[in-house]
Amino acid sequence: MAIEQSFLLLKKQLAELNKNPVEGFSAGLLDDEDMYKWEVLIYGPPDTLFEGGFFKAHLIFPKEYPLKPPKMIFQTEIFHPNIAKDGSVCISILHEPGDDKYGYEKASERWLPVHTVETILVSVISMLADPNDESPANVDAAKIWRENPEEFKKRVARCVRKSQDAFE
Repeated sequence: MAIEQSFLLLKKQLAELNKNPVEGFSAGLLDDEDMYKWEVLIYGPPDTLFEGGFFKAHLIFPKEYPLKPPKMIFQTEIFHPNIAKDGSVCISILHEPGDDKYGYEKASERWLPVHTVETILVSVISMLADPNDESPANVDAAKIWRENPEEFKKRVARCVRKSQDAFE
């Protein structure tokens, strides 16, 4: 029964995004046969270092969705403190629900079943504009972001250029 509910919920969210697109990203199925694997394209947010970029990512939903969060992995190279070198996104709302065993996050900041594909992607876009270097997934990016802003800008600009070349 839970699998049916997650499938129907994802189908509904996809239909809603197709009917009412949200500025800043587009989303669709990676494979028309699999409702649990989505491909998203995030447009680099205006007035950020990522402006002008096109960043492809996959959202992989568990069968227990919405009780458990999806995983998000960028396929396009992206240099950011909250994105691991393998592209995995580290953001509070994608962390398992409940209390953080390290005491860093409140339960209310973590995954809640009310989150949708839209709220996830809006949060990721916000994260691009405002990195959290206190809990980095990419320690090198966090260190450079803090200690050498010019080098950070160069690395991000390189990723933006590469992302543009991939879509030409």
